[in-house]
Amino acid sequence: MNPVMHVSSGVCALVALLLLSVLADSTDQCENGADDNCNKWTQTSDSRPLDTDDVVTYEQLKEMMSTGSIQLFDVREPDELEAGFIPGATNIPLGDVEQALKLSPDQFRERYGVPKPGLEDSGFVLYCQRGIRSLTALEFARDLGYSKARHYAGGYNEWIQLEPQ
Repeated sequence: MNPVMHVSSGVCALVALLLLSVLADSTDQCENGADDNCNKWTQTSDSRPLDTDDVVTYEQLKEMMSTGSIQLFDVREPDELEAGFIPGATNIPLGDVEQALKLSPDQFRERYGVPKPGLEDSGFVLYCQRGIRSLTALEFARDLGYSKARHYAGGYNEWIQLEPQ
């Protein structure tokens, strides 16, 4: 057998075993009743469940936008915005979120053109394409003390499906 093919098949087998292991762990947790809300969209990466208050629905987002009680941040990459974005959102790519939130209010305003959210601002909302990156961004924000920050779990995908064109 060709050594390259042998190594390649070994790597494929390891990847398959790793995936099965991860899937089995998450399935066991859900089936064993370890968490009443076994929903990957409302779980943080270190398995701390989020409150429903941490997630903004489409209807809540629309209400917040209509009253102006929102600071909306799109954590997708700049080239993804070419396909569209939620009106009024400010782009801070996921890789920049943690450092952006560590900036002084003046530095933040200078860099992003909007006021920096306050630690207790419940109108601080993050979103991405499908809710995965915004959940990660929410974890960064929470770790930095933004206790009332939330994320729009439906993301831009849900927005374009529900928003009249």
